[in-house]
Amino acid sequence: MQKPSDSGETGYEVGDLLGLGSQSLRKNYYPALQERIEELEIERNRYKWLFENALHGIFQANLRGGFVAANPAMARICGYDSADELIAGVIRLREQLFCSSGDFDDIRQELLNQGSLSARETRLRRSDSTPVHVAITLLRRPDLGPEVVEAFVADITERHQAREKLRQLNADLERRVEERTDELQNANESKDKYLAAASHDLLQPLNAARLLVSALMDSNLPADESRLVHRVQRSLESAEDLLSDLLDISRLEQKAMQPDYVHTDIGELMRGLAQEFEPLAENADLNFRVRAGHGSVRTDPRMLTRILRNLLSNAFRYTDTGGVLFAARKRGPNLEIGIWDTGVGIEKEKLADIFREFHQILPKGSSRQGVGLGLAIVDRMARVLGCEIRVDSSYGRGSCFSILLPLSTVMEASPSARSIAAPVPATSSFDGLRVLVIDNEEPVQESMRALLERWGCHVVTAASADEAIERCRGVDIMLADFHLDDNLTGCEAIQEVRRRFGHDIPAAVITADRGDETLRLIRAQRLPVLNKPVKPNRLRALVTSLSASLNPVRE
Repeated sequence: MQKPSDSGETGYEVGDLLGLGSQSLRKNYYPALQERIEELEIERNRYKWLFENALHGIFQANLRGGFVAANPAMARICGYDSADELIAGVIRLREQLFCSSGDFDDIRQELLNQGSLSARETRLRRSDSTPVHVAITLLRRPDLGPEVVEAFVADITERHQAREKLRQLNADLERRVEERTDELQNANESKDKYLAAASHDLLQPLNAARLLVSALMDSNLPADESRLVHRVQRSLESAEDLLSDLLDISRLEQKAMQPDYVHTDIGELMRGLAQEFEPLAENADLNFRVRAGHGSVRTDPRMLTRILRNLLSNAFRYTDTGGVLFAARKRGPNLEIGIWDTGVGIEKEKLADIFREFHQILPKGSSRQGVGLGLAIVDRMARVLGCEIRVDSSYGRGSCFSILLPLSTVMEASPSARSIAAPVPATSSFDGLRVLVIDNEEPVQESMRALLERWGCHVVTAASADEAIERCRGVDIMLADFHLDDNLTGCEAIQEVRRRFGHDIPAAVITADRGDETLRLIRAQRLPVLNKPVKPNRLRALVTSLSASLNPVRE
């Protein structure tokens, strides 16, 4: 691959190279050949233009020496003003172009053995001796010489920086979780104060990081970056689960979690949970069946939801094939809501231990997941609600966990309510849905925008109700943080925006505050609540629920 040149540089036309003098061409002795020569000239000029204007670097070189030809993009990547300056300045690739001579030797040996390599990441030395990260594709040209190669070079500096930021985020999160865990172990007497600080310090940044990573996972990333993003996601999930479980178990131990009894629609509660777990079932290729119950139960919906969510999480965690059934049925004097799975099951002699704190019954060959608080929380919350938890398991075949609600607390639904259609799938399209996000933390605004826009929403973010009103011309649904600046709440911001636009815009509150007083205040406003850090599947289910009340065609 020689660098294209026009006839002015060599003094020869294409016809001269074919053995035809200019006189022959002028006299047009060979019309067909003349036409072919003109086509070749056009083709040559086209390839020359591509070579000169390519966005990626292109070069031909001898591995034993330096460059033979290079395009302007290659010169820019290496910090030179022109291709000629690059060719003249680099006469030994090994010593002058590659930052690592060992990396050059590995590349050279692979080329000699295999003849080519694709998208190999390495570092090249720029004219000012600073490194530039590139992905290089090389092809041997033995027809031009034993070590002559042609190459395409892409500058991946931005990709490298993004990867390093993700690695740093992962390292920082792991470090912070370790530091907080050490503090827990060494400061049991100040547990309450620590847990409040953990909620404030970690739940907010975890929320932003969780949403940003979810947006990245929806992107078309290279394999290495995709693996890194999934690793960050697993770290975030572990930190989130640990914090949530520790906060809940602490409040249960101190009897600080008191039930707030309200009439709760069982079908609606079960369908909401089903929407959360449908994507998980789809990704795991598991059959997920839901038979929602009917009627209203007087209970604490938050605590009952947490119980069922923990049981569903365990069912999916320990089920590799088959499926999960989530159903409600009458059982004697009780309404039973159960989760049946075809997972690994539990040995009979170990059933008595599964509700102990920090205790896990792991099947053979499995890796440790969580810290063993999920079922302990289920047991404690069920006792607070005055309900019974039952377990039936067959080792190697599956398990059934269920909660029994006394029928005296159940009010039967009317026949019309029983015919409610199945929930809208969690994969519903949100194209064009206008979403207002009110949060006084800019990273949370950015992360919510990134994820919601991936789902097709049109997103407006604001730090307050006044700012929201200034920026919005119309909105379909609202998501507001509870604690805003100047001691204002998300509930107040929602009401102010509703007054401005003259109708009850569907809205929900998102908060890291899990206190009973805060939750009672939000519930008194008849607003749904989503706890931070926000899990994308729960957010999608919430947005689906809020948007379900809208007209089919939005303005």
